[in-house]
Amino acid sequence: MISKTKKGLAFLSTFPPRACGIATYTTDLINAIASKFEESYRLIPIPIVDNNTSQDDGPLGKLDILNPLSFDNILQNILCDLDIKLICVEHEFGLFLGQEAKFISFLSDLNAAQLATVVTFHTVLPAPDRTMLEHVSAIAYHCSQIIVMTQGSADILIHNYKIPTSKITVIAHGTHLAPAKDKHAILEYFSLVGKKVLSTFGLLGPSKSIETTLYALPSIIDQNPNVIFLVLGMTHPNLLRSEGESYRNELEAIVDDFGISAHVRFINEFLSTEDLLAYLSITDVYLFTSKDPLQAVSGTFSYALSSGCPIISTPIPHVKEVLKEDMGTIIDFQASDQLAAAVNHILDDELQLSKIHHVNLEKMVKTSWQNVAIAYVYLFELLIDKKGKMIYSIPPINLDHIFRMSEERGFVQFADISTPDLSSGYALDDNARALIAMLHHYRLHETYDDLGLIQKYLDFIGHCMQEDGTFLNYVDIYGNFTIQNQQENLEDANGRAVWALGEVVGMANLLPERIVKLAIELMERASKHALVYFSTRSMAFTIKGLSFMKGKNYKAIIQVLADRLAAMFKHESTADWQWYESYMTYGNSVIPEAMLIAYEATGDSRYSDIAYQSFDFLLSKIIVDNEVHVISNKGWSQRGQPATKTRGGEQPIDVAYTIIALDRFYKFTRDEQYKRNIRIVFEWFLGRNHIRQIVYNPVTGGCFDGLEEHTININQGAESTISYLMARLKMEDYKNEPVR
Repeated sequence: MISKTKKGLAFLSTFPPRACGIATYTTDLINAIASKFEESYRLIPIPIVDNNTSQDDGPLGKLDILNPLSFDNILQNILCDLDIKLICVEHEFGLFLGQEAKFISFLSDLNAAQLATVVTFHTVLPAPDRTMLEHVSAIAYHCSQIIVMTQGSADILIHNYKIPTSKITVIAHGTHLAPAKDKHAILEYFSLVGKKVLSTFGLLGPSKSIETTLYALPSIIDQNPNVIFLVLGMTHPNLLRSEGESYRNELEAIVDDFGISAHVRFINEFLSTEDLLAYLSITDVYLFTSKDPLQAVSGTFSYALSSGCPIISTPIPHVKEVLKEDMGTIIDFQASDQLAAAVNHILDDELQLSKIHHVNLEKMVKTSWQNVAIAYVYLFELLIDKKGKMIYSIPPINLDHIFRMSEERGFVQFADISTPDLSSGYALDDNARALIAMLHHYRLHETYDDLGLIQKYLDFIGHCMQEDGTFLNYVDIYGNFTIQNQQENLEDANGRAVWALGEVVGMANLLPERIVKLAIELMERASKHALVYFSTRSMAFTIKGLSFMKGKNYKAIIQVLADRLAAMFKHESTADWQWYESYMTYGNSVIPEAMLIAYEATGDSRYSDIAYQSFDFLLSKIIVDNEVHVISNKGWSQRGQPATKTRGGEQPIDVAYTIIALDRFYKFTRDEQYKRNIRIVFEWFLGRNHIRQIVYNPVTGGCFDGLEEHTININQGAESTISYLMARLKMEDYKNEPVR
């Protein structure tokens, strides 16, 4: 979907090729905003340069910090671009050294021109002298909002600088979502197989106190002789200019003196994000040994945490606020003995190491650049027009996790984050959904790989069919049916299988004959039992599946099932409860959708009347103030009881079924409100939800398993991933529609 105009957002900051943490930060932020909201904004870099910077001009030129007139030139260029609605300044005191007064004047002029201005403080000093106090107070006075990255920094601004709380927003330092990587392959690539890897990274300088780790290494090596310490990063450019490689030479001398060269590797490069994340993915323990107690925030610390690395760190304010006991260990500054003990303790406990890895990934997903972009843009929109309305971009279709989860027998049921959990086995439910999703993908792309998956999932459904034509649901990794099949009600699984088989038949004109023939054979056997199930969803799935079949017998079955649902609706519904049962649980949208399908199959207007009543009633429950609140599995909706205030327990499958139903209702009625709701509901995956966080993971192509009250369940299992794909494929018909 495309908006008619793009708002201009200008970013005043350093940019690559300058080797600088703020340059990397701003680039990551701009890329994340472009990816999440590409149709909404024109993102304009304004590079800050000095004599040591080789930098191309941005669209509005560049700010030469050594030329006071450069501020005036940039100001005029900004004011002449009428599309620019907001300026975002990435602030570090050293960037404006010697030009503080001119910078304040620049902010004042932007304020006078009524242009919203946001200043992100990368450093907040806790004990300001009079000059610093006046400088920060002036910045706060002339800008619209200040962003800091920790609550501790916000508290310092409030208490030490007397900045109003209303003028401060806390947005954590952005991090990269961990890609799905083959750890062993990366270890092989870097020649580190069999090693226990310690690492640290960033622009090298004395404040990093790398020697703290080097002094600890002999004790670590005694207990873990296969350990290796990676020092990742080039020397800070400013240090190179003033002192050359003196600090690195000192470190190498320590390595030689201790005779530990086989256990230390210096990678003297400014690493690409891809290479950095690869190194972090094989890091067993990350070491952050800064000796600067006033360092407000560390991007390197954040990146390591978001890669799942257990952390051993010195107590800078950022670390003290974020690093809890279940995430790593805090040591004193320059305390090599404490570092050695902490490293040995973690490396000796593989179970604890794995647990910390999972905890860190789960806690840090909220700081992903995608979520940081949402937080920034939400603030920007509030400052621009007070509405906070965001238009999310529809991500490209990504089947990486679909293929990752598709093992030899079928689609694996669960995942450990983004790694298939083979011990969980397979389920008919998931393979039926996967079959439907890949059929719709094949309709769009007709690729050979799609056919291979379609055949795999269909064969799995055939494997689950019993001699009597019913289906079992649960299969272990060896292909055996598990005891779980005897412990659970399998009606819904049987209904889903019928739905999937019907979808195959519905695409007979596109599919190879062998696939269609098998689906018809299985459907004929399964349909003999279609009337023995009375679960609302099982009946709804069955109606959907049989609607693709021709013949009076199938139509008669649809009519019987629809009559049952109609009778349930009549029995349970009241003036303020238009539903088929006295409660609402999961996958609700499939029931009114099935009633509309029954009307299309039979022409009985009773079914369409009930379909509209029940679906509109359901939508009134789950779409509130243009935001989706999926009925929670922590508090189902009950007739005659107040609406639950429970947050969390929201499942992707509910969102997908709602989109599928909305698509059918819109195409049948051409009611524009159904089409608008399709957009609203799909954006639940992208961040339009109660915690404003992504549920779809664009890096792995998977979908997180659920939205909780304050967090995301970061496992990316079958149900959630396939549900997202089903929803995303429906969006193909709407992604180029204008946003209203």
